Amino acid sequence: MAFKIVVMYPPPKDVEAFEHVYNNEHVPMAVEKMLGKTKIVATRMIGSPLGPPAFHRIAEVYFPSMQALEACAASEGGKLTIAHALSISSGGTPTILIAEEQTFVFPELETTVKR
Repeated sequence: MAFKIVVMYPPPKDVEAFEHVYNNEHVPMAVEKMLGKTKIVATRMIGSPLGPPAFHRIAEVYFPSMQALEACAASEGGKLTIAHALSISSGGTPTILIAEEQTFVFPELETTVKR
């Protein structure tokens, strides 16, 4: 089981400007300052069968335990990174969640590549 901080950014006013700041400032800050993380997954929405996506990006910062997540969020680097996430979201306040992830693996559905 993994624990994570999930940040869901609404569509920005200027996508190109947001992407520049996100990739050149925010991601490097998260990599450096979010201590205790095990991985970061940054997803950019490209569409939806229901119309325009409600979110432009969803970022997930994974931790090995709830204690590690809480320590990171309470740290100076964690607070700085979360404040930066709020400041760069030009389309409105991002939704920030704490989540517990369960992963289900179905080996029978994996494809074997034969060489």
